[in-house]
Amino acid sequence: MSADTAFPGPLASPAWLAEHVGRVLVLDIRSADAFAAGHIPGAVHSDYAADGWRVAAGTAGGLLPDVERLAALFGRIGLDPGRPVVVVAAGQAPSDFSAAARVYWTLKVSGHGPVSILDGGFAGWSGAGLPTATGPSQPRAGAPYPVRLDGHIRATTAEVERAVSEHRGGLVDGRSRAQFEGAEKSPQVARPGRLPGAVHVDHAQAFEPGTGRLRASAELEALFAPVPKGPAVSYCNTGHLASTNWFVLSEVLKRPNIRLYDGSMSEWAGDPARPIETGS
Repeated sequence: MSADTAFPGPLASPAWLAEHVGRVLVLDIRSADAFAAGHIPGAVHSDYAADGWRVAAGTAGGLLPDVERLAALFGRIGLDPGRPVVVVAAGQAPSDFSAAARVYWTLKVSGHGPVSILDGGFAGWSGAGLPTATGPSQPRAGAPYPVRLDGHIRATTAEVERAVSEHRGGLVDGRSRAQFEGAEKSPQVARPGRLPGAVHVDHAQAFEPGTGRLRASAELEALFAPVPKGPAVSYCNTGHLASTNWFVLSEVLKRPNIRLYDGSMSEWAGDPARPIETGS
């Protein structure tokens, strides 16, 4: 993109996207029915839940796919190296943003850039009275994408095990308070509780009430103040909700050395030898 159309960074406003929609790949990750009923003109569709953005293996419910699967997925949507991408979710609930943040992270960890998320999602676009189109997606499919995995923003189970055993801190749990304390448990997780030494920041608190938009940076700084400065690992049950906290810490607040543990509690709790904390 030219200097006068500089990419907006991790969050794109509907107004910015409306001006530059023909210069970026608009990637709509809602269901196929929702896309067909109304979408941003020129957008391509890839269903976050159904198209293989996350895979299950062992007890883990939401792992990063392997290089071959990622290359094929990116090729199907017509992604070219270096082409700017704006990810569009529904924008109706915090979990919608988590889906966009997980796709954003997946593109980043695969070596692609620049990438942005449409602030407010499709609801923000349509709520602003901007034009929409209907019908199925018509992506310009291309060759498999040359994926180059970047391990700097992904935490492996072995790395988390070392962080726990060495009491390093910096573990950020993005689930509800009840799941953090072990009073409730996701069906995808074998045992209730949290990673030992973790701090709790419910991902849903990062949003302005009643909107799909993130809070202002100053409010986010206050919300994430309990997270110690330094390296941190964001996790949840399956690496979905944790994507929001990773995105806020790494991309919005610009903290260095923030990683996402895509295995999260579904993988961790699957081994009964791994420790888990409960209680307040």
